[in-house]
Amino acid sequence: MTGDRTAPELALRVLQQLWQGGVRDVVLAPGSRSAPFALALDAAERDGDLRLHVRVDERSAGFLALGLATGSRRPVAVVTTSGTAVGNLLPAVMEAHHTGRRLVVVSADRPDRLRGTGANQTTDQAGIFGTFAPCHDLTAALPYEDLESVVAQACSRRGPTHLNVQLDGDLMPSDPDPDTWWHRPEALQSHDSSAPAEVLRRQESSPGVAGSSGVEASVTIPTDGELLTLGPRTVVVAGDDAGPAARLLAEAAGWPLVAEPTSGARVGGQVLRTGRLLLTTDLRDDVERVVVVGHPTLSRPVTSLISDPGLEVLSVRGRDGVATDPGRVARMLDVVPRVDGPDDPAWFAAWRAADDRLSTLIDAGLAAPHGDPARPPGDAGLSPLTVAAVVGAAVAADTSLVVGSSNPVRDLDVMAAPWPPHEHRFVVGNRGLAGIDGMVSTAVGVALGRPRATRSIAYLGDLTFLHDTNGLLMGRGQRRPDLTFVVLSDDGGAIFSTLEQGDRRYAGAFERVFATPHGTDLEALCAAHHTAYERVDDLERLAAALAERPSGTRVLEVPVSRADRRAEAAWLRELARQVRQPRAARP
Repeated sequence: MTGDRTAPELALRVLQQLWQGGVRDVVLAPGSRSAPFALALDAAERDGDLRLHVRVDERSAGFLALGLATGSRRPVAVVTTSGTAVGNLLPAVMEAHHTGRRLVVVSADRPDRLRGTGANQTTDQAGIFGTFAPCHDLTAALPYEDLESVVAQACSRRGPTHLNVQLDGDLMPSDPDPDTWWHRPEALQSHDSSAPAEVLRRQESSPGVAGSSGVEASVTIPTDGELLTLGPRTVVVAGDDAGPAARLLAEAAGWPLVAEPTSGARVGGQVLRTGRLLLTTDLRDDVERVVVVGHPTLSRPVTSLISDPGLEVLSVRGRDGVATDPGRVARMLDVVPRVDGPDDPAWFAAWRAADDRLSTLIDAGLAAPHGDPARPPGDAGLSPLTVAAVVGAAVAADTSLVVGSSNPVRDLDVMAAPWPPHEHRFVVGNRGLAGIDGMVSTAVGVALGRPRATRSIAYLGDLTFLHDTNGLLMGRGQRRPDLTFVVLSDDGGAIFSTLEQGDRRYAGAFERVFATPHGTDLEALCAAHHTAYERVDDLERLAAALAERPSGTRVLEVPVSRADRRAEAAWLRELARQVRQPRAARP
């Protein structure tokens, strides 16, 4: 069916099909060309069919939509006007591409006849995201059946999709009655506002999903997975979004599990709290096989392990279809493999003993009084590692934790004790590209997408927080989640001090071009955004604050020093050397 649909009619049809595809949250960055979308969305929310989130910054809007998709496990749409507004979504689209999040970009565009004419706010929007998102350039002449098919695919496929909608003629609806601006698709008029059954089934089967009770969903290793032989000394590496199947494989075989905080697998008795540090010891030399699930990105020891051509490396494809294989040495698997029984218990026992000892040494050193030789180098202030330990301990059953890139997620990787099984913890971050972009907006989206979580926490560094303070820019009438930001505040980019550029040979340029001290007054910034603020200078107050259930969004600034970050990393490596094990004997 075709016809001379008006711009408001085309916009309505697109939104109706998004609703039918399971979209229940839409983020709007207002503009002129997107006016028919804006009016229909406002009417849809008034009818209770959609939740509308309005943001004035398109980059923030994109990451808010990404966070909503992450938290709700549903497709989420973000709507913009034409011109540079669309380009500002690129970082969020890239992240969605590398994590398989279902982000639907709906951009209003000028008609094709104006392209290349210099018309105001007219550019080449169609295909602007390149390989990161397939683009459908939609016009009023497109048959309804084709439009329905395109939008249905956008809502169901993994990763982002771009719907570029050419709107021609009058943008405003001819009828000023808001009741005419939105109505559900006729085929679903009698249905309630829940997503179609097939969409719900797909969401409930997503890795790491839990019900409102916080009990982890029942997950099993796929029965069609490759059957692995026992005998080769194997380590399971669970990277970002690995899901529970990685843990279940390690438990079934009795293998050591190195699980990153955002893996969804840092649960149970096979997890090694200090796994990445133990990979710098002699235990690493005995590894013969590695199974990689998810997207590991946090440490060089792990990257070195999974890139070793001398090992058998098996890598399972993620939701984006990519198997992590930086060394191009892995054999790819479509699903997590299986075993038919436990392996030699002595293999895991050696790792468990070393992990227990190293964890004890780290905790004892951090608890030692200032001046004690066991204590890591630094002043008497709070250690970033102890802050991470408190944050990790605050992640109770059915907590949402969003972790920023750089040091916070790495500190948590060393300090967070494995969480107990059967009680779901929703720990996520933007690890597809591991950037600091949009983390405030992502955290807000996750909290809004999981409203039944017992509490929502975001753990970020100060530069990550400042990079997206527009995420706090929520106008009157907009939903503000119950969300606590813990900002590890060291006035700059501390992570660079642990890398090559942190060597004293580059000290003369380091502060200016890497550390980038900013001196920003976070309390004043929060006041400008009408956001509650508290400076926290001791661990007891931090633990108490994280046990609270605040109403609304607040920021806890935790000042720490970055002067000793490099020495602290060396201290951890030295402790790992102290627990080196002799090469384990074959049974």
